[in-house]
Amino acid sequence: MKRRDFLKMSTMATLAYSINGNPIHAYGEDHLLSMIAKTRGNNDNILVLIQMSGGNDGLNTIIPLDKYSELSNARANILINQADVLPLSGQINTGFHPAMTGLQDIFNTGRMNIVQGVSYPDPNFSHFRSTDIMFSASDSNVDVDTGWVGRYLDFRFPGAPLNYPDPNVFMDPLSIQIGSSISSLFSGANGLNGLAVSSIDSFYQIVSGTVDPAPATPAGHELTYVRFIAQQTQSYTQVLQNAANLQPTNLAPYPANNSLASQLAIVARLIGGGLKTPVYMVNIGGFDTHDNQVDAVDHKIGDHASRLTKLSEAIAAFQADITLMGKQDKVTGCTVSEFGRRVKSNASVGTDHGAGAPMMVFGTKVNPTVIGSSPNLPANATASDNVPMQHDFRQVFGTILVDWFGLSLTNAQTILNGNPFTMLPIFKYAVGTNESPVRSTQLSLEQNYPNPFRSHTTIRFTTSGGMVQILLYDQVGKMLKVLYENEVPAGTFDVGVDRDALPAGIYYYQMHVSNQTLTQKMVVVN
Repeated sequence: MKRRDFLKMSTMATLAYSINGNPIHAYGEDHLLSMIAKTRGNNDNILVLIQMSGGNDGLNTIIPLDKYSELSNARANILINQADVLPLSGQINTGFHPAMTGLQDIFNTGRMNIVQGVSYPDPNFSHFRSTDIMFSASDSNVDVDTGWVGRYLDFRFPGAPLNYPDPNVFMDPLSIQIGSSISSLFSGANGLNGLAVSSIDSFYQIVSGTVDPAPATPAGHELTYVRFIAQQTQSYTQVLQNAANLQPTNLAPYPANNSLASQLAIVARLIGGGLKTPVYMVNIGGFDTHDNQVDAVDHKIGDHASRLTKLSEAIAAFQADITLMGKQDKVTGCTVSEFGRRVKSNASVGTDHGAGAPMMVFGTKVNPTVIGSSPNLPANATASDNVPMQHDFRQVFGTILVDWFGLSLTNAQTILNGNPFTMLPIFKYAVGTNESPVRSTQLSLEQNYPNPFRSHTTIRFTTSGGMVQILLYDQVGKMLKVLYENEVPAGTFDVGVDRDALPAGIYYYQMHVSNQTLTQKMVVVN
């Protein structure tokens, strides 16, 4: 057996009964690895992935109101009444399922970005294979045995997982999943770059230093001992306990009888306690709605509505919690489901496996808008019709790697199996690379408004006076043109920018004043 395969198998076996997939090793400090790790996309931003297992029906989640006639023809037996659709601020063509009041508030207060029509070419409609494609970021006809998050962690933490925790580089878990085992999403070249908290109960056992009860038999006593020793000897147990003790309670209430809320409550406590783990994943199931998706009489209730209620309430509670903890600017969340559902409903008051569906990215740093248009639906859909792809899921993950975690576009493409991708305006600016507006009493470069824009936008800057030059660059750093160049007195100035012949895409404008340079991102859309 290859060493790599042995490591992966032994890691997974450990995860079956413990919180940590890494055996304990003693390594001397490697200064070269430490230096490299500290310079590779190494900010303290945090991503929380929320897996909606089963394949969520996007057309009944984020409802295209301008396609209501087509929806009525295709899915009258499950369609949400138009009067019940929750309105979204600034959106006349898009609304939320009535169960999603918590997420409606997050969107309407400028803390959510929606990406329409997310899928991939030649979609696979198997739950297992499609999940594998999404997590590995592979093409549908290619098998890749590592996950995109695992590869990102390989890049950021050279020598992972065996060289960590390292007091000279990073002591916290590289990733955390709440669940019985850790997903292939976290699989790196040398094993699983993460830790699984096997259940909600096990987290509180870790914090309290207790273990699961065992039978009152000689074998049972031995089992208790093995569990206790396994838990104590895991290298990250003390780290989790310390974080949980620093944030002993959640500051916002979470809904009862909601497993996703309970998972997110754990994540919030660890973040509040100062844990620097960059990626978390939680899960909510039940989205495989082949039948009884809605109540036969009242379509706004039923199985799908129940799941969306739990999703919405859990995320709303989590966002409120981390805000009260003062951590809201360092956390972004992203929903992901292996695929969407068909346009046309079936005779069992449900929907079958389909292709495109929306993704939601939430947090204080996202660009609060809808990317893409309402799905292009046929006037009279058949059972084989799918929601067409507008955006490849790798565009979403790639944008997160670049704009949230601060990687270069080239490195992000390498992590995504070498696939080139066009970035999306998911974030207000490249927060991962500290390209937020730089402000002082004498110098600032504002975000252009509107952004994204189609034909014209305005850039505002403040200076203490002198020669000001604003240059426009493309994504690969090629200077395209001079947007502004002039000697100005102290003050605040607006610069109008016409699109002219610029193709749709992401650009960067850079202001040079004396020996200082400020950068912002602008997005052109069709």
